[in-house]
Amino acid sequence: MKKTIQSLGGLAMLLATLNANAQQNNANELEVMNQLTSHASVSSMPVSQLLNAPGNEALKAFFFTPVKNKSALKGKKLAVIAADGFEEIELLGPVWYFRQLGAQVDIVAPKFNPAPARYGLSTPEMAKTHIMAIQYLNPVGWIKVDRTADQIKVDEYDAIFIPGGAWNPDNLRYDKDVIRYIQDFNKSGKLIAAICHAPVVLASANILKGRKLTGYWNIQTDLTNAGGVVSDVPVVTDGNIITSRHPIDVADFSRAVESWLTKKEASVR
Repeated sequence: MKKTIQSLGGLAMLLATLNANAQQNNANELEVMNQLTSHASVSSMPVSQLLNAPGNEALKAFFFTPVKNKSALKGKKLAVIAADGFEEIELLGPVWYFRQLGAQVDIVAPKFNPAPARYGLSTPEMAKTHIMAIQYLNPVGWIKVDRTADQIKVDEYDAIFIPGGAWNPDNLRYDKDVIRYIQDFNKSGKLIAAICHAPVVLASANILKGRKLTGYWNIQTDLTNAGGVVSDVPVVTDGNIITSRHPIDVADFSRAVESWLTKKEASVR
């Protein structure tokens, strides 16, 4: 009995030591994790705040002035090519306007491609059928994808447009289906429109040499290096390419797309 008690005492001491070591290891891991993790504090930019900001009166009027000709783009089909990390107002703003004008607008994204397991990322189930919106680097929501880039054909659409967002263009320019489609679409002479950071996708498609365009300030050097002639203005139309700089240009951008498509229709008649 005495030996049994001693054995139990030794086992208890061993367990206590193991527990202390485990707690110390956990404390060390927690300390390291704290140093690898940033504080969860993000800025907020609701759409209402953007539209009501001083200097954005024209942008606000664009959305709240009733559209007069709701059939201006009737019969037209537009494809929005976007991926995770698109700037919310740069996609949903033009989509709203073109649908108000009677156009059919499809959301097209690259095929879902989950990150390798070793990245340690987890994605919601809806990421297979939706893409994530941001407001200046802050994730805010998801929209459903209608088709994937490997499914669409040039003759199915009258125009394509690409919204900005710092992450979205990087996701798109790496996708072979997207780049191939943009190149084929450009050969057709149909309209390609890109706003904010999105013109870098056109640079990756190698279709900017000698073309006049604009884009977000920190990509203008990249556009120049791709052979483009860059101007810092709200919107530039050069042949079948329309480009703009940032969310505040959404109204000018959308109207330029409308103008291009309606003039094209008039010239065909």
